[in-house]
Amino acid sequence: MSTTEIESATGGEMETRMSNEQFVYFFGDGAAEGNGQMKDLLGGKGAGLAEMTNAGVPVPPGFTITTAVCRWYYANGKQLPHDFRAQQGGALERLEASIGKKLGDATDPLLVSVRSGAKFSMPGMMDTVLNLGLNDKSVLGLASKTGNPRFAWDCYRRFIQMFSSVVMDFEKRDFEDIIEAIKHKRKVKLDTELTTEDLQHMVAEFKKAVKKVSGRDFPQDPLEQLALARDAVFRSWSNDRAIYYRRTNGIPDDIGTAVNVQAMVFGNMGDTSGTGVGFTRNPSTGERHFYGEYLTNAQGEDVVAGVRTPHPIADLKDEAPEIYHQLREITNRLEQHYRDVQDFEFTFEEGKLYLLQTRNGKRTAQAAVKIAVDMVHEKLITEEEAILRVDPSSLDQLLHPRLDPKAKVKVIAGGLSASPGAAVGKAVFDADTAAERGGKGEKVILVRKETTPDDIHGMDAAQGILTATGGMTSHAAVVARGMGKPCVSGAGAVHIDEKNRRFTTDGVTVKEGEWITIDGSLGKVMLGQVPTIDAEVSGEFGAFMEIADKHRRLKVRSNADIPRDAIKAAEFGAEGIGLCRTEHMFFAEDRLPYVVQMIMAAPQVKALEEKLAVRRKALEGAGSAESKTLKAEIALLTKELSGPSKAYRGALAKLLPFQRADFRGLFKAMKGYAVTIRTLDPPLHEFLPKREDLMVDIAIFPRASAAQKKEMSKRYRVTVAQLKKSMPELLRRVEDLHEFNPMLGHRGCRLGITYPEITEMQARAIFEAASEVVAKGGDVFPEVMIPLIGTVAELKDQAAIVRRVASETMEKKGVTFKYLVGTMIEVPRAAITAGRIAEEAEFFSFGTNDLTQMTFGYSRDDAGKFLPEYVNRKILPIDPFVSVDQEGVGALMEWAVKQGRETRAKLKVGICGEHGGDPESVEFCHRAGLDYVSCSPFRVPIARLAAAQAAVRGKAAESDRR
Repeated sequence: MSTTEIESATGGEMETRMSNEQFVYFFGDGAAEGNGQMKDLLGGKGAGLAEMTNAGVPVPPGFTITTAVCRWYYANGKQLPHDFRAQQGGALERLEASIGKKLGDATDPLLVSVRSGAKFSMPGMMDTVLNLGLNDKSVLGLASKTGNPRFAWDCYRRFIQMFSSVVMDFEKRDFEDIIEAIKHKRKVKLDTELTTEDLQHMVAEFKKAVKKVSGRDFPQDPLEQLALARDAVFRSWSNDRAIYYRRTNGIPDDIGTAVNVQAMVFGNMGDTSGTGVGFTRNPSTGERHFYGEYLTNAQGEDVVAGVRTPHPIADLKDEAPEIYHQLREITNRLEQHYRDVQDFEFTFEEGKLYLLQTRNGKRTAQAAVKIAVDMVHEKLITEEEAILRVDPSSLDQLLHPRLDPKAKVKVIAGGLSASPGAAVGKAVFDADTAAERGGKGEKVILVRKETTPDDIHGMDAAQGILTATGGMTSHAAVVARGMGKPCVSGAGAVHIDEKNRRFTTDGVTVKEGEWITIDGSLGKVMLGQVPTIDAEVSGEFGAFMEIADKHRRLKVRSNADIPRDAIKAAEFGAEGIGLCRTEHMFFAEDRLPYVVQMIMAAPQVKALEEKLAVRRKALEGAGSAESKTLKAEIALLTKELSGPSKAYRGALAKLLPFQRADFRGLFKAMKGYAVTIRTLDPPLHEFLPKREDLMVDIAIFPRASAAQKKEMSKRYRVTVAQLKKSMPELLRRVEDLHEFNPMLGHRGCRLGITYPEITEMQARAIFEAASEVVAKGGDVFPEVMIPLIGTVAELKDQAAIVRRVASETMEKKGVTFKYLVGTMIEVPRAAITAGRIAEEAEFFSFGTNDLTQMTFGYSRDDAGKFLPEYVNRKILPIDPFVSVDQEGVGALMEWAVKQGRETRAKLKVGICGEHGGDPESVEFCHRAGLDYVSCSPFRVPIARLAAAQAAVRGKAAESDRR
C-alpha cells in the first residue's frame, strides 16, 4: 500500500485545504529546521531535539509534527490538513536517506519511535510507541542484520504489546498474563531469562490475543502503523489522565501536542547497550551532583515504568567509563546552554551514546529553591531569573510538617527517597479507593507495586505514595515530586497482595485502612502514626525569600486570630495581620457561655430600651397628670430592664478581658506591624445550638436516661434541673434569629448598629490591649475594620464609636499611638461608591470571599454543587472562590481603588480573603495598585514570592513597552 492509500484507509486525512504552512520539521545530520525557542509549535521535546541537534549533540535523526496539526485534528473532526500528507512523506524519505535504511524493510529495517511532546512537560500523561516498523518479515531482517535473533524478537514483542495498548485499546494486563504464563511454564522469573524461541512463542500468542479482541490481524504495513500511532498520540492529548494533569497544573487544553518521529537506537542489544534517564542536579534536594539511573540491555520504558529497579548512574562510571564521561560532558554543556537543570534521556547502543531528549527538569520545591540560589551564586542566572524559576504554589511543599526527630519509630521497610517530606495515612491499594477516601477528608497513603499514569487521581488525593518497585525516575517518583507529595519508591522488601488488600514486609502485615508513615526524604516506611513538627524558613529557603523580598512592592500580611497563629505568621515573614476575625475568639470553651448569655438577654434589653426611649420622649412635652403616669411607667420599665441589662452588659464585661488578652498577644507578636481587627461579623445564631438538635433533645427529654440528661447538661452548659426551662428558651431564641439568607442578613456592621454595646466592648478591648503594650515600651499599630459596609452612613455610625473609645482609653491610660479605622469592601455597592466610603475610611480591605459571592450571586456554601462542572465545561475559566475573577470582581476592585484614592490620596488598600494566597490573584493585586495582600500563615511565603514575580514581570513588561 502507498502512503496515500494507507491514509485514506485509516480515515486519517481528507482533502482538507489549509494555507501553505510548514507542519513537519526535520532534525538530523548536524542541523535542524527548528530551534529551542519554538516550543509553542514543536513542543518542549521537539524544540529540545532541534536545539541539541544544532548544538552538535549526538541525537538520532527524525522529524516533529507540529502542535498546529494536533489543533487542526481536533477542530476538523479528527481529520488532518491536506498539505500535511506530502510533508510527512518527504520527512520520512529524508530520515530514511539519513539512516540508510527504509521503514519496515525486510532485510535491514528502519525502526522509529512515535512520542508525544507538548509545550509543557506532562510526564507519562500521553502515549508513546517504540520499535515501530517491525512486522513478521522485518523482524527476520533485524535478526539477521544484527546477528542477534533474541534482540529482534524482544523488540517485536515489545512493539506489539505497546502498539496494541496505545492504538488498539488492548488491556496491558492481558499481555502481562501471557508473559507470566510463559515464564511459569519455563520456570523462570526474569524476562531476560527467556530464550529466542520463548519470545517467538510470545509474539504468536500476542497476535492471537489481539485478533481475538479486535477482530483483525495485527497491522503489518509500517506506513499504516505510523499513521495509526501518530493519530493515537494526538488522541492521547484528550485522555482522562492528560486532562486531569492539565487541570491540576494549570496547562491550557487548547495548545495541543506535537508528535516526534525518531529513528530508534537500541539499549537492549546486549551488555554493551543500555538506556537511562538523569538530571544534571539532584531533582529532590537540588544538590549539584550528577543524578540518574540506567539499565543495561533494556529499553527506555523499563527504567521509567518501574518494571526493573535500575542502577544509580554513578555505577556507569565503572561499567562503561567512556559512555559515562561523554554523557557528563554533554549534559554539563546542555545545562550551561539552557542555564537550567536538564532532565535527559539517553541510550547507548553497542558502545555508542545517543541523547534522546533534554528538557528543563521538574524538581521539588526544596530543589528548586536551592538550585535557584546556587545558580545566582554561580552567576549563571540573575536574581530576577531565580525568582521566576520557582512556582510560588510549590513552596507549600516546604511548609508542611516533617517527622519529629525525637519520636520513637518502627521502621518496617526501606526504599528510595524519591520525593521529600513526611506523610501519615491509612494504607490503600488502588487509586480509586485513594481518591474516594481522600475526597472524604481521610488521610491515605497509596501503596502500589508501581504506579501508572492512570493512577494520577489517586496520587493527587493521597498524602504520599509508596511503591515496591521503580527507581528515582519512575512514574511514581516524577509525578510525586511534581505534586509535592512525599514518595518512597523501590521498597523491594514490601510484598503487595492486591487481591487481599495488604502488604507484608519483614514479618509485618499491614492491611488496608491501617496507619503507616513514610519519609520521602530518607526513604523509610514506618508502622503507625509518627508525630510531625512544623517547617521553618531557613537555609536556602531563607536566602531565596530574601532575594524575593528585595524585588517585591506588595507587602504581605497574614490572617491570624490568636497569638499562636500570629507567631507562626511572623516566622514565615508576615509584615502584619491583615485580618483578625474576632468571632473565632468567641467560640472558645471558656467564652461561649457568656456569648450565649449576651445573645439571650440582648432582645429583651433592646425591646425595653426602645419602650423607655418612647416614654422619655413623651415625658418631655407631657402635662402634670400625664407626666405622673409616664414617670411611673419609666420606673417600672427601668426596674424590669435591670435584670436583662445586668445579664447583657455583664456578659460583655466578662468577654472584654478575654478579647483584651487576645489582642495584647497579637500586638506583641507583630512588634509594631499593623494588626487589622475586624469587629463581629457572623449572625448571632451561629453561636447557638442548631434548631434541629434542640427540637430532638426537647422531644426526648421527658423519657431521657440520667446519662442522656447529663450529656444535655454538658452540651447546653446548664444544670440538669435547669434543662427543662432553658432548652425551650434557647429554641425560641434560635427561631427568633432564624433567617432565610443569613449571609445577607443581620450580620457585620448591621449587628454593631443594632447592638452598639458589642462594638464598644470590642473597641475598648482593642485599645486597652494596645495601651498596655505601649505602656511597657512596645510598638503597636491597630487598624479597626468594620465589616459589610454598604453605605458611608453605616461606617460613620460604627467609626464614631471606635474613635470615641480610642480617645477615652488613650486619655485614661496616658498613652498615645497611631491607629486607623477602615472597612472591608465586600458589598458591591461599597465598591461602586468607594469615593464616598473613603471620606470616612482610612483604609480599604477587600473581603473577596463575600465580594465574589455577592457579585456572582453564588452561595459560597452551595456553589460546590455546580462550580466544578462550570470549570470542567469552560463556562468559567477557574473557580472564582479560588482565584479572583479579574473580569468582574477584579473590575469592581480596580474601580474602588481608583475612586477611593481620588477622595483620599494615601488610602491604604489590601485584600484579606483567601485569594491573598493565590499567586494569580496576588499578581492581579500588584497590577491593581494594592498596598498589601493577606493570607493564612502557611501561605505567606507563597504570597511573598508571587508578589516578587509580579514585580519582576511588571518591570520586564514596562521595559518591553519602551
